[in-house]
Parts: sequence; C-alpha cells; structure tokens
Amino acid sequence: MSGTVRLTAAQAMVHWLSVQMTEEGERFIEGVWAIFGHGNVAGIGEALHGIGDALPTWRGQNEQTMAHAAIAYAKTLRRRRAQAVTSSIGPGATNMVTAAALAHVNRLPVLFIPGDVFANRRPDPVLQQIEDFDDGTVSANDCFRPVVRYFDRISRPEHLLTCLPRALAVMTDPANCGPVCLAFCQDVQAEAWDYPESFFAPKVWRIRRPEPDPREVEEVAAMIRAAKAPVIVAGGGVIYSGAEADLAAFAKAHNIPFLETQAGKGANGWDDPRNFGSPGVTGSGAGNALCARADLVIGVGTRFQDFTTGSWTVFANPERRLVSVNLHGYDATKHGAVPCVGDAKVVLAKLSSALGSHRAPAFDGAARLAWHEAVARVTAAPEGETNALPTDAQVIGAVQRVATKDTVVMCAAGTMPGALQVLWQAAAGGYHMEYGYSCMGYEVAGAMGIKLAAPGKDVICFVGDGSYMMANSELATAVMRRVPFTVVLTDNRGYGCINRLQQECGGAEFNNMYKDSNVEVQPEIDFVAHAQAMGAHAERAATIAELEARIVAARGRDIPTVIVIDTDAVPGTGAGGHWWDVAVPEAGGPERLDRARAKYTAHLKRQNLVN
Repeated sequence: MSGTVRLTAAQAMVHWLSVQMTEEGERFIEGVWAIFGHGNVAGIGEALHGIGDALPTWRGQNEQTMAHAAIAYAKTLRRRRAQAVTSSIGPGATNMVTAAALAHVNRLPVLFIPGDVFANRRPDPVLQQIEDFDDGTVSANDCFRPVVRYFDRISRPEHLLTCLPRALAVMTDPANCGPVCLAFCQDVQAEAWDYPESFFAPKVWRIRRPEPDPREVEEVAAMIRAAKAPVIVAGGGVIYSGAEADLAAFAKAHNIPFLETQAGKGANGWDDPRNFGSPGVTGSGAGNALCARADLVIGVGTRFQDFTTGSWTVFANPERRLVSVNLHGYDATKHGAVPCVGDAKVVLAKLSSALGSHRAPAFDGAARLAWHEAVARVTAAPEGETNALPTDAQVIGAVQRVATKDTVVMCAAGTMPGALQVLWQAAAGGYHMEYGYSCMGYEVAGAMGIKLAAPGKDVICFVGDGSYMMANSELATAVMRRVPFTVVLTDNRGYGCINRLQQECGGAEFNNMYKDSNVEVQPEIDFVAHAQAMGAHAERAATIAELEARIVAARGRDIPTVIVIDTDAVPGTGAGGHWWDVAVPEAGGPERLDRARAKYTAHLKRQNLVN
C-alpha cells in the first residue's frame, strides 16, 4: 500500500511537474519562467528554489514576454515539450493574458500559474485584488477564462490531484492543445497536505495520432478523383503532425500543387516543384492564380484564416468545393467544408492509399518560375550608390542571400510578416511566424525561445521599430543567459504597415507615423545605444551590403546582435498580394472615403463564403 508524503501544495505541484515525461525521456515541462511578487514568492518561489535543477527556474523581465518565449519554445518543438510561467496576482497575472490569447489562437501549450487571492478570505481585500461587487468568487485571473483551453482555481491543496493531470492532458492532446491556467491561491500554496506517494510516480505523456473515419476518407478521395484543378493548402497542423515529407510525397504521387499558410510555411522547401508559395492576402502571384482556378481546395491542418482566404475572395471558382483535414471537428467543418477529422500524417497516408495511382491533371509550372523571377527582382540589392532608403523587400533579400540551411527567420507583426510570407524562400524548417494573433512584441522574446529550443539554429528576428518599442526587455534576459540570435531592426519611424492600410481604406495619414502624430518633437531614437545598454552587440547598417556583412559577422557571438537599418515606409512588397476585408466607413466622409467604399463594396460581391 502506498504511503504519503507531507508537502506544501506548491512543493507538491513542482515535484509532480518535474516527473511528467515525454516518450523521449525528457521533462514535458522543461522549466518555469518566473517573476515573483507577494502572490507567488513565498509559496511557489520557495518550492522552485527547493527543487533546483530538477525543474529549472528562469527570471524574465516582463510577464507577457517571458510567456512569449515559452510559446516560441513550444512551437519550435512542435508541441512535444512546453514551459510554465508564474507571476504574482494583479498586474503580473493580467500581463500574461495577452500571451495566453496568443497561445490559444495558435493552439500552443504553455502552463500559466498566476498567484491568486487568499482562499480563506481573511485578509481581503489583499494588495492588487480585484473585487467584484456582485460575485465574491471572482479574481483578476478570471480574465484568463476565454483565452485558455483549461482553467482551474486551486483553492485546496488536494485540488492538485485532479487539476494537474487535467492540465497536462489538455497540453498533450493534439486536438485540444493550448494554454492552461492554474490560478493558485496564495495561502493554499503554503498549506501542507499528506499527498499519496504514488501521485509522484513518473508518467509518460504520449501525443496520440487520431485515425480518420473511413467514410470521410472515401468521400474526400472521391472528390479528389473528380477534381480537374485541385490545390492543397498546408497549415501548421502539417508541422505539428510531423507530416512535412508525407505532404510532399502525397502532392508528388497525385500531381497536386500545394500552398503554405503562415503557420505552415517552411514545412517543405521553397524549391519543391509543387510548392507555389502562399495563398491569400500576402500570397504569391502564382499561388493566388492557382486558388482562383481551383475547383477543389484541400486544407490540411489549417484554420482557413482570413489572410489565407483573401477574406474568402481568393477561391474564386464558383464550382469550388472545400475539404478540411484537421484534428478537431470545430476546424474541420468551418465554412461548409467536407471534413476529414484525424492526424494529418495518418490521413494523408490513408488518402493516398485510397487514391492509388490517380494523378490530377497537369498544372502550370511555368507560373511558379515566373513568380520566383518576380521575387528576385524586388529583393535584389540596389545598383550602385543611391541616397534612397532601402525597402523592406530589399532587406529581406539581403538576409536571404546570406542565409544558410540552418537559418530560421521569425517575426510576428507589422510589415514584415506579410512581406516574409510572400517573398522569403524558406528552407524546410526555416520559418517561424506568429500570425494567428499577430502580436506586436512577440519578436525579441520569441527569438530567444526559438534559440533555447533549437540551439544549433541561426535565428534571425525581423522586427520593426514599433514592435521593438513595445517589448524589447527580454533582450537583457538573452544577454544574461548567453542566448545568441540576430535582430534585424527596420526603422521606418512609425507604424508603416498600418499607415499604408489606413490610406488603402481611404483614410488620411493620421497617428501612425511620428510625422503624422500629435507630438511637439519628432523622436530620434538611438536603437543601437538602447540595445547596447542592455548588453547586446548592436550596430547600424548604412547600406544593404553592410547589412549582409553584419549578419554574417553576428554568427560568431555568444550574445544577441541587433542590427538597425533605416527603411522606406512607403513601398509595399512590390509583388503578390490580394484583397483583405477591412471595413471602410459607409457614410459621412470626404470623397476619398467614398472612392474607397465603392472599391470595398465591389470586393464584397466577390466573397465566396460557403460551398
């Protein structure tokens, strides 16, 4: 008969987490990011100190950005491992809500453990406590409820016996995977209880591969056989399933071209003859032409987000049908799609078997080559001496020319995500984009998380001056931990991406660029000095050629490198693209808004929403 061991609830939690293992024999929760305050320092803090390297603790600079690092870590490792994040109650906890939303949208596992109010309520209201006048059970941590997959409040020590296994079950479930919040009442953290010894026996968590319903496989196979112009849209589910090679083999065997979403880009190399780039708003010319003709769109591991679908105008063939291969029925049945619910790797194998020797009709491979020529033109280095500022496309070209097979480029918000999706020629595994939530401030912390997960990779972070200003403090953490990566900071003196969108929607240039904001003095921010002040190696590149040389030189350092280059805020990518549904005011505006509204109304008529 198993005995018991007397531990505080916080000690029991960290002990249990330290013995939850992957099939490869590693901890599933690698460690804990922590910023301590009065809601977690005495209980969780002391427990983490006591367990030491059995469950390492890392200090961050900001609760949101240390959570971003944890999210990037999990994304890089294809959801096979994760990290935890703990904060105090109040602002420390609510700082993490944005990161929880980011993880939720992207279906990524991270364990949030914010401190909470006193379960015994004796000292109420405690410092930083949110009081609901009508509900005595509410705390600030209830903000997590809509942005996590599983929420629990630990208000008794024995709650751990049920909430911890439930938390890991969610984080390791490929269909329901996402963030978990365990709001830990601060007095309960310190309470002792006699836990069964068996509770702390090591446990292996396996990532299952759900099999599809044979009837769904046969229905989809019949649709593929009947299609004259099928196209595959590959999303992040392909990568999380480890089905990259399977998708390439399926496309080759059955002669079906494929496109990659932001989450799916880099699953297979850009040089695969069936890879036509990206679809939708930031899609390639060749890819969007395929989408326009397609009579069957086969989504594999994608949510069909509006950027992917051009707000449902890119799939223009009135006869088109939609298939969705996905782990969750919620995603698989969106927009009237014919579902095939199951793991991407398993489904592709079963579909290929059902199709046998079937091959789709020939497609236009020349369009793909013409697209590559267009990319080469807009990303080429400027010729000779010029006073013009480089474009974002030229900056991408500079990084592309010095990239290696080990380079991973990453970004999250602003101009660069769209530019990178449409222009970057990714090697397999060489692309990391947070574009489900498109969260400004993810970039620097995310780059650190990628490097922690894949230390052998050459991580290059693209970030605009606007995103850098929002969240840069984990640069200091990377310096302290000696985590090297390269930041290419493009300074266009404002929010250039949204400024362009504002004008495209008929708006006046207003409050995006510093020059159009209500300020007394235009800021001249010395980003080089700022990064140097946090301990990074930082320098300015005056030209595209200098940028290339500085990226190569950065690879020999053991700390982050920040390279600042001024760019022109006006040009877009210069290639590709498609309409995006951003509502334009219908009345009460000047003539420029009337013109924009007329264009908007015309595009609305092209939306093909349901099969």
